[in-house]
Amino acid sequence: MSSSTPKVRKDRSHYLYIGVIVAVVAGITLGIVVPDFAVKLQPLGDLFVNLVKMMISPVIFCTIVLGVGSVASAAQVGKVGGLALGYFITMSTFALAIGLVVGNLIKPGEGLNLTDELRSAGAEQVGEKESGWDFVLGIVPDTLVSALTSGEVLQTLFVALLFGFALQAMGSAGQPVLTGIEHIQRVVFRILAMIMWLAPIGAFGAMAAVVGATGVDALKSLAMVMIAFYITCVLFVFGILGTLLRVASGVSVFSLLRYLGREFLLIVSTSSSESALPRLIAKMEHAGVDRTTVGVVVPTGYSFNLDGTAIYLTMASLFVAEAMGDPLSIGEQISLLVFMIIASKGAAGVSGAGLATLAGGLNSHRPDLVEGVGLIVGIDRFMSEARALTNFAGNSIATVLVGHWTGSLDRAQLDAVLAGERPFDEATMLDSPDEEEQRQVTPA
Repeated sequence: MSSSTPKVRKDRSHYLYIGVIVAVVAGITLGIVVPDFAVKLQPLGDLFVNLVKMMISPVIFCTIVLGVGSVASAAQVGKVGGLALGYFITMSTFALAIGLVVGNLIKPGEGLNLTDELRSAGAEQVGEKESGWDFVLGIVPDTLVSALTSGEVLQTLFVALLFGFALQAMGSAGQPVLTGIEHIQRVVFRILAMIMWLAPIGAFGAMAAVVGATGVDALKSLAMVMIAFYITCVLFVFGILGTLLRVASGVSVFSLLRYLGREFLLIVSTSSSESALPRLIAKMEHAGVDRTTVGVVVPTGYSFNLDGTAIYLTMASLFVAEAMGDPLSIGEQISLLVFMIIASKGAAGVSGAGLATLAGGLNSHRPDLVEGVGLIVGIDRFMSEARALTNFAGNSIATVLVGHWTGSLDRAQLDAVLAGERPFDEATMLDSPDEEEQRQVTPA
């Protein structure tokens, strides 16, 4: 055998995800057996999520700058962004409507009693009202650099687009900067790969704390709304989005979501779709979606394409109204739906954001129902699992669809990746420059 044969690096990342599964089971068990101690482990879960969130701004910045700065025409970025926003608004509105229909059919809140403790818990969720102008002004950071330190996805997106367009306008003079940012991107993803090895510890702490605080028995009276919500999310992802993906692009939703299986496991253990955002960006690029498309669609989708949150907002609103013994009229439901279409766009994919948006929506339309949000507080963590999973699935499907519609999808690469012929590199999370050059797609 020739000594020049390259040594194949063994992928040991599967041990990591086996560890996450074991940690989740151990956390649930500890939460049931020793609930008081288990609740104190919440900082372990928070620590891991915070470490991942720390990497989100650098990942988004590098991805968008490289994508926009290296594309030949600014019109291609505008085409991708416009199509993505139109798709996001359409699908999230559809998700809100589905939540209303299911909520009216099952009437899950009938017969529940609201204690004084739950009333106070609901009132605590109401924050200050944010006007439309506040939302727009919030997109612009205080300084160019603060966008990378504030943790605000839209601010990072805004600055990265400006930076990318500026480099694009510089032409060949901006190439050294792009090369430097490409090296920085590889360092950022390597750091992220290191952080991922702490996932079992984070999963253990998060699951132990939520089970210890909530308890299994406390969930029984609220099982109907939880089950209905999970079923609705499954039907939406596989029935609506899956059918759209198959009809529009010929891609199987089962193959796509199987490819993202490790990310789904990460989301389940942290209840946050943001914990998988950097990996989604890397995996979509590896799957053959053009870097520019990924850089625009994925970060924007995390703020504007929250299908799971949309379903949750309408179903939870109807649940609270039924539980309070004062159901919403059809007119009030439609008015609330219109409000939620706007409000849901500003809800980040972080655990708890949906609850605050729900309370804010009820407070603006029916303040007398806000106290009923306390009924949702006890199971919000468990519902946020389905919320985050649905949001993530919706954004992954949207990325493929927009890539297909704009001609920025390498279909041969996607088919090979989904078939398991070209595995994702878990160590670097990025393809080598040679591989990227070989499958370069010229935008349509």
